[in-house]
Amino acid sequence: MPQITTLIVDDELQSRSLIKKLLLDNFPQFIVEEAESVNSAKEKIDQGQPDLVFLDVQMRGETGFDLLDQIDKVNFRIIFTTAHSEFALKAFRYSALDYLMKPIDTEEFKSAVSKALVQIRNQQSPKEQIQFLKEVRSNQKTPDRITIPTAEGFLLVAIKDILYCHAVGNYTEFHLLNRPKIVSSYTLGYYDEILSGHQFFRVHRSYLVNLLHIKMYKRGDGGTIVMNDGGEIEISRNNKEAFLKLFKI
Repeated sequence: MPQITTLIVDDELQSRSLIKKLLLDNFPQFIVEEAESVNSAKEKIDQGQPDLVFLDVQMRGETGFDLLDQIDKVNFRIIFTTAHSEFALKAFRYSALDYLMKPIDTEEFKSAVSKALVQIRNQQSPKEQIQFLKEVRSNQKTPDRITIPTAEGFLLVAIKDILYCHAVGNYTEFHLLNRPKIVSSYTLGYYDEILSGHQFFRVHRSYLVNLLHIKMYKRGDGGTIVMNDGGEIEISRNNKEAFLKLFKI
């Protein structure tokens, strides 16, 4: 089994020790280094970029983003760790970068690391995701694009071009305007959290629709909506009343 190098960047010794223990207990192929500040992390990365970095968002007098701003080419995968900052969480979701909330849950930790290992093996570069993250952070307005992870990598898609999202097991199909559909490895619930502020509505447990792309509503038990691409989607009885209120019906 090939060895994987990782760097844990956190100003708290207890946090670094916990991440290191979780890593070595569950992923013995990791070689672990630690850094307690942006400067020490930058020095270690300059000596040779690791495969994976655990990066704390908020440290004493500095942030994990300060480290990213000092690195021209980010060729390592990143798992952010944070105890707060709703804006940071929103930025991670839009850019599809992994993060762990403190206190760290063991199962979520193993899931995030397993996903990172797949990305490392597939040599998926996070460069464009990091750039998009920086754009989201520098612009306090709600982003108008979203990063969609796929089996091959990821795509940046304009939110206005999303017709609707369809849950297929633990995957999500994106049906787009004038483009082939995209299958994402994230759940519909994940995208519901992101898109609910963009004129999207969960008409059914399996469907999240862009209200701006609805062409017609047909009455019925729950009712059916016809999208601009001709697709027909049933509205669940539980969601019918809330849906009709949106259109003041």
